[in-house]
Amino acid sequence: MTAPSAVKAALASQAIETPSWAYGNSGTRFKVFAQPGVPRDPREKLDDAAQVHRHTGVAPTVALHIPWDRVDDYAALARHADDLGLRLGAINANVFQDDDYKLGSVCHPDAAVRRKALDHLFECVDIMDATGSRDLKLWFSDGTNYPGQDDIRARQDRLAEALTAVYQRLGDDQRMLLEYKFFEPAFYTTDVPDWGTAYAHCLKLGPKAQVVVDTGHHAPGTNIEFIVALLLREGKLGGFDFNSRFYADDDLMVGAADPFQLFRIMYEVVRGGGLDPAAGVAFMLDQCHNIEPKVPAIIRSVMNVQEATAKALLVDRDALAAAQASGDVLGANAALMDAFSTDVRPLLAEVREDAGLDPDPVAAYHRSGWAEKIIEERKGGQQAGWGA
Repeated sequence: MTAPSAVKAALASQAIETPSWAYGNSGTRFKVFAQPGVPRDPREKLDDAAQVHRHTGVAPTVALHIPWDRVDDYAALARHADDLGLRLGAINANVFQDDDYKLGSVCHPDAAVRRKALDHLFECVDIMDATGSRDLKLWFSDGTNYPGQDDIRARQDRLAEALTAVYQRLGDDQRMLLEYKFFEPAFYTTDVPDWGTAYAHCLKLGPKAQVVVDTGHHAPGTNIEFIVALLLREGKLGGFDFNSRFYADDDLMVGAADPFQLFRIMYEVVRGGGLDPAAGVAFMLDQCHNIEPKVPAIIRSVMNVQEATAKALLVDRDALAAAQASGDVLGANAALMDAFSTDVRPLLAEVREDAGLDPDPVAAYHRSGWAEKIIEERKGGQQAGWGA
């Protein structure tokens, strides 16, 4: 079993990236419920993100979404982040919220639309250059709704052409993370529907192209931890978008629907060496809080990832390996279940206290008065949200 000191050290060095868009108004396709105190611009999103890092100690980076977070001076935005004790993380491209993209973006049958989408991806790399961001995260809503609507193979050729052009534009220390989603908004074919399609494109592109696993982007019953284990084994797991789902891509707080699944995923991360910074795995939240207050919900999500990680680190891997080698099915399962059943909250409280933090981040946030402060100060203006 891993020594307690090693477990605590691993937890103290964990880093979880939060998404800028989760601090703004968000919701379902039916309704976005506005909340008081929501940020009005990217700088205020960073101000809120700093509160998450202040109380958890493990959320030092913030992902941006372009054009939602477009500013005139990205270097200045990076300096603002630095002043708050943060860094700017992944740059997320958006080629799905323009009328021109009704039939696709980089896979569109019209070359002019494909050029427009590609120019936006190049813009995102330019932003990476200005912010010092390592990762360009790509998700394409491209697909078709009806058989025969477009040529499936030709769309893959167009996708490969665009990915190659962007890959060649990346700097030596930059990466492309390709996300997949098995359906929505396209209902017949999706151009990047699964990890195999993403992996095939990334494998052909080279070492700077890796797969990102969104935990909400799978059909019911999919063994996500198997995908994680395989991608780690192949050195192609670039990162996570952590959220939770009950039915489809629900974008709920990570661990809310199935904390045991999150534990199983994190065990494969630990088993495969994914916690080692050298592995390069980015652990990012990607969730859109529809009814709950933004900042405490994100703090809770960070804590959920921490708890799953702690339990994964507590698995008695020697006992597990012995049981597996001897064919002891029940003993092997018990080794995992014992770790999952462990109450790790006291351990994480110690980790936080050792770092000079309050052992209860949510309670500390509520005592801080930040929620009341931003409700008062952010009156007026245009609240940030989907598309802004």
